[in-house]
Amino acid sequence: MREFVFALEYDPGTNPVADVLEANPETTVRSLACHVTSESLWRVDHATGSQAGIEALESAYREPTYCADCLVRDDCGADCETQPLDRSSDELVVYTYWDRTDVCTSVPHLALEYLGEGLLFETYREGRRYRWRIVLGRDAPVGDFFDALGDEVGECAGMEILRLTDLDPDREEDDADKSLPAEQRAALQAAVEYGYYETPRRTDLSELAEKLDVPRSTLSYRLRRAEATLATAFVADDSLEWDETIAAGR
Repeated sequence: MREFVFALEYDPGTNPVADVLEANPETTVRSLACHVTSESLWRVDHATGSQAGIEALESAYREPTYCADCLVRDDCGADCETQPLDRSSDELVVYTYWDRTDVCTSVPHLALEYLGEGLLFETYREGRRYRWRIVLGRDAPVGDFFDALGDEVGECAGMEILRLTDLDPDREEDDADKSLPAEQRAALQAAVEYGYYETPRRTDLSELAEKLDVPRSTLSYRLRRAEATLATAFVADDSLEWDETIAAGR
């Protein structure tokens, strides 16, 4: 098995959910489930963020012209059902289902067509960036799929391949690194590379955001979330070592 990770970057006005997430950088959406057949698609998403961001996101999901994951910019005529399953001031769980028409297409439908059945999908949305992770067979034609996706996406979104790797169950990976989304890891790596953490700093947040071509507020949020994750993991590891020292009587 392999994992293929790529990202779409929606232009303003082409996707209502992306517009809301851009305006509310503290709000993100992660998939809990995604299933596709040749005729339909259903998914469950979990959003977290500010109260204003959650309210705006719920409204975006309910827009009549919005059909989750459909890549057709004009009205495709699909029968789309969106239903909140759970709602609080800072969380939203949404179920979406739609029946495909002759003109409908989506990332999962293209994956089913080019990569075959038995695929696993995981998604993460932050700002205008929509990251996809697909677990697929070793011999699946990833290049053909990505070319077809580019044809369907057209000019409404940018595309970036993040990685294509074999899944190795024996490979050890740092727990904190696993918990960091690719966007946060990339932000940290760039911050270190351009001297953001040096004293004095070689670059400030605005300059770094310009280099990465992301809004300053989005970059700030990614760095804060990444730093919080790493700090929490560090303190947890340090506490564990201290407990082990006490237990050993040292």
